[in-house]
Amino acid sequence: MQGLQRFRNHNVYSQNGEDGVIAEILRRLGIVTDWFCEFGAWDGKYGSNCYALLRRGWKGVMIEGEPERCVALRRLAGRFPGLIAMEAFVSQDADSPQSLDNLLARTPIPEDFALLSVDIDGLDYHVWSALRRYRPIIVIIEIDSSVPPGVERIGDGKQTTSFTSMLKLGLAKGYRLAVHTGNLIFVREDHIDKLGLPPEELANPGILFVDDWVKPTRLRTLERKIKYMTAQRAWIKLENLLRASTAARGANRYPSRCRVR
Repeated sequence: MQGLQRFRNHNVYSQNGEDGVIAEILRRLGIVTDWFCEFGAWDGKYGSNCYALLRRGWKGVMIEGEPERCVALRRLAGRFPGLIAMEAFVSQDADSPQSLDNLLARTPIPEDFALLSVDIDGLDYHVWSALRRYRPIIVIIEIDSSVPPGVERIGDGKQTTSFTSMLKLGLAKGYRLAVHTGNLIFVREDHIDKLGLPPEELANPGILFVDDWVKPTRLRTLERKIKYMTAQRAWIKLENLLRASTAARGANRYPSRCRVR
């Protein structure tokens, strides 16, 4: 494995080894603690790219649009004073009160914060494109990793953006691709040299593409999921299943007072 790929093996809570890659990027950049923003945050823990940072003393903003999920997110914020939990759907319209710029403006997060994680299954491209005021150093953003490099497709809410289209957006916004993990992880151009990445990766970022999601067999998919399923992730998943089961039983017992959407 080249570049930062090998650090995916140091996973804790993230879905595809992002925790290990993030930790190594931050080490090379000399960033110990700072601010993060994550949206599509769910409960703030399972599959999160930022929960490990929160546990290491970082401050952050986590945004989730679904009210039931936001209950768990607020519960998490009660345990971590540095976490701001927001219930909102982030808009792709730069002028909307719900744009990421305008949502973050309600918080004390600095404009030059360290890490942004975007995972909303479709309109990720548009939301990042609309971000103007804030310039995070690191951007982690979801793509459709089943589509190989060379294919251009911008997500429309039903499909997710392809590798090549998101790469072009990142370059246009002043970022360079550091690694592909299923997500694309970009680093702002004024910091990229600190990473010491192989010159061939910077010159031809298409070689960073990992083809694990391109027509995978069931066995290959299972192997990938097992590889990054840590004890910490498994425990959080169990907690969520138990919580959902308890809520469902309550809804059945008191249908007029409690329901699960």
